[in-house]
Amino acid sequence: MEEWEFGRAVRRWRERVAPESVGVRLGGRRRAPGLRREELANLAGISVDYLTRLEQGRATSPSSQVVEALARSLRLSDAERELLFRLAGLSAPGPGIVPTRITASVQRLLDRFVGIPLVVYDAAWNLVVANAPYDALMGETSALRGNERNGVWRNVMGPASRARQTPAEHDEQVAGLVADLRMTAARYPADQGLRRLVADLRAVSPWFVELWETAPDPAPAEASRHKVIDHPTVGPITVDCDTLVVAGDDLRIMAYTAEPGSEDAERLELAIVLGTQALA
Repeated sequence: MEEWEFGRAVRRWRERVAPESVGVRLGGRRRAPGLRREELANLAGISVDYLTRLEQGRATSPSSQVVEALARSLRLSDAERELLFRLAGLSAPGPGIVPTRITASVQRLLDRFVGIPLVVYDAAWNLVVANAPYDALMGETSALRGNERNGVWRNVMGPASRARQTPAEHDEQVAGLVADLRMTAARYPADQGLRRLVADLRAVSPWFVELWETAPDPAPAEASRHKVIDHPTVGPITVDCDTLVVAGDDLRIMAYTAEPGSEDAERLELAIVLGTQALA
């Protein structure tokens, strides 16, 4: 049975991953090698119960998004990723689908940004992965499910971000995101997940419908901009938010930093320490 082979493959690859190689903090004695189920589930953004059922062959037909998240979290090679999709009864996403693949070279780059809050979005503003410092600064992302993992959805529907904005600034940001999403939809017309997202937004938000039909093309994104993050424990932190675009893979990497030696840098460091301890 393919579902049983899929689960065996996931478990085998999970047990070979060194926790520290994927940013998992080691604590206490570990009875088994590799990642624990809850650690892989957290990295992939799925529930522990669902991962358990997948590994035991009791859950079938995982979505392409789940398979991609598992392949990324397990740091699979291209050949292993292809095999995982095949065992799930799927084909790896083709050129007409919004890419969510983080290549090994990009992952090595991300791994070097130790201690810096990072989040990666795809071209449709779906959250691909966020590191522990980002969760410590902006709030935990692992519990987000479905449309909640989409930046356009969250800005249109909520919940609100910790980033401080005036109503006018928020409206301007949403208009830019919707216009950018419209351009992405034009580039990837065969992506069913993107079409469902747009349909869901149109069904629940007249504001989105108006913007979708009238918003002008987005202006070029700013390379860097200041943000004030209202952290619930540390208080306001002024940071620079830089967006790096992985052109060939159509990914956006957002990094949050503060001026070295400043009070904001101290607050950012404290927020990361307190947050990662709490998450651990």
